[in-house]
Order: sequence, then C-alpha cells, then structure tokens
Amino acid sequence: MSRIRLIFGLVVLLLSACTAGNIEKNAIENLVVTDGVDEAIYSVDDLKKISETEEDFLEETYIGVPLPDLLAVAGFKVDNVKTIKAVAADGYSVLYDSTIFTREDVLVAYAKAEEPLSKDDGTFRMVLPGEEGKLNLRILVELFVEHK
Repeated sequence: MSRIRLIFGLVVLLLSACTAGNIEKNAIENLVVTDGVDEAIYSVDDLKKISETEEDFLEETYIGVPLPDLLAVAGFKVDNVKTIKAVAADGYSVLYDSTIFTREDVLVAYAKAEEPLSKDDGTFRMVLPGEEGKLNLRILVELFVEHK
C-alpha cells in the first residue's frame, strides 16, 4: 500500500511541475497591463495590431508599440496616470514617471528590425532611447499603472 502512495505522490508531483512550467512560459509570452483592479493581457500579435514604430537603442533598431498608445488601448488615460512600474519576469522593476511614459519614443518592443528579440530580451522589453541601460528593462511581463 505504501508503494502505491509513493507512486501516486510522484505522479502528482510530476504533473504539477509540468503545469507550473506551462504557466511560467505563458506568463513570459504575454504582457499584463494593470492597475490592480482592471487588467489587460497582450500577446505579440495583439501589440502589432495597436501600432508599430521603430526606435534605436545601443546600435540596435527595435520594433514595438509606443507606450502611450498601449496605455490608451488598455483603457488608461495618460493624464490620469501618476507612475508606471515595469516588472521583469525575475521580479526586477523600474518605476517611470510622466516624463518617461508620455514620450512617443518609449516603446514596448517585441522585435528587432531584422530578427526577433533575443532570449536575453524576452518576448517584450522596454526601449527608452537616450536613457541609461537599467531603464530599458528586459523580459517585461507586467506594466503596473498607478493613478493620480
């Protein structure tokens, strides 16, 4: 009887590990835009339908949607936004104030001009031309909007 319990326990453990991997992969392949109450989830294809522009950063050309356009589509009026926290898959985050998130050259990038984003960049990344590297967050999974 104890062998059956052991085998059953191992099967349950393996199944839960497989499910957790799928959830994690799904979370990295989508971008959540939320204020803690309302939430919108976007794939790369969803962002491509919003608008598309190119910006250069560190000798690379990135393709993505301007952050103000994404916020508008997600239902957030830029005039009513105090800050935006960009969160990476590893938990690293960057807080942007209105001098950043209202700029038309700030992108949520999903590709480079000639190729997809690298594995190090993730599915999405922030691109802020002219700003220091740490503000250009990689492996972006969430944008948290704080209202005024």
